[in-house]
This record gives sequence, structure tokens and C-alpha cells, in this order.
Amino acid sequence: MLSQTTEYALRATICLAYSREGLVSTSDLAEQTKVPMNYLAKVLQLLARSGIVTGRRGVGGGYKLTRPPEQISMLDVINAISPIQRITSCPLELKNHSGALCPLHHKLDESIDILIKHFTGVSMADLLGQRGDSRPLCDEAMTARVELTLGGSN
Repeated sequence: MLSQTTEYALRATICLAYSREGLVSTSDLAEQTKVPMNYLAKVLQLLARSGIVTGRRGVGGGYKLTRPPEQISMLDVINAISPIQRITSCPLELKNHSGALCPLHHKLDESIDILIKHFTGVSMADLLGQRGDSRPLCDEAMTARVELTLGGSN
């Protein structure tokens, strides 16, 4: 349902949420998220235009979140890449549907509304996992790097 680009954006945002301190280079993000670096650079530009991340070029450069992970919803990230659109009129432009949606499009719109509400209620912090949980996008090497960055351990 979500595009591959949108999933890449979610992966990158989650990785940046782990690294609350400092910048993460595009190459490190690409390695951690398993996203091709050139493609990831374009995704990060879209996230930057939407105000979700900020970046710095050059040696020692990279990206970081503009707000705490608790303040960035899944919907924020999804809409930065490919906004979810509600169905407000008949996509077929049928005259007899001009006042209301047909049953099919009405049900589809209801489902879209449920998704929007769900994605709004899930923050990047919610996706980080708890101690003992499987951590998304993390292998042992990444977990160790994140713990060093955050100054903690499990």
C-alpha cells in the first residue's frame, strides 16, 4: 500500500530517531537501512523540504531529526513522500454520484480515514521498541553504535 520510497523514508527516520545526538551520514544511513545511497539522498531531500530532517554537507556532515521522535508521526513522514488523499468526489466523475460517494468509494474513504488516524497516533519514538524487544532496522553492529551514541546499554 505504501510506496517503496515511503518505506525508505520511514526506515531513515527511525534510524535518525535512534541517533538523537549528532548527525548521521548518508552512507551510514544507507548501510543501516539497506537503501541505495543515491536513492536515500533523494528521500532525505524530501524529508528536509518537509521539515522532518535537517542536514549539513561536507566532512562531518549528515542528517538529524528537526524535532524529538515523540513529535514526529508516521503520517508526517508518509505525507512528506506521498501524501495520503481522502476520496472527496467520485473518481469516475459520474453525474449520478455528484452529491455523494458510491458505496465502494465511501468504504474506501472510510478505510483511508482509519489509516490516517492510526498513522497520526504512531510516533517515531513508538517505533523504536522497548528494552528486550526486537529493534527495527538493528543488527548487533548498529545496536552497538546507537548505544555508544546514546551513552547507554541494554
